[in-house]
Amino acid sequence: MGWMQSDEGTDVRKSIAYVEKTVPAVAPDKSCVMFKISVDNEEGMKEFVSGNNPITKPTYDECIESIQVWELNPMEV
Repeated sequence: MGWMQSDEGTDVRKSIAYVEKTVPAVAPDKSCVMFKISVDNEEGMKEFVSGNNPITKPTYDECIESIQVWELNPMEV
């Protein structure tokens, strides 16, 4: 989480998503973290979450055990 809040991490996040719309959460048992992210660069996000982004790769290798991504779409109510 510290790297994600650093200047370098924020710059990478800004290149793929709306940082101000990101909502982080930690599981009650602290076994995982979750983020709701509003993406504006889908290809960049795929590169980021797959561990292929050259800037984030060292942090990804050190911290990420597994990842799941869901696509949510708005609906009229």
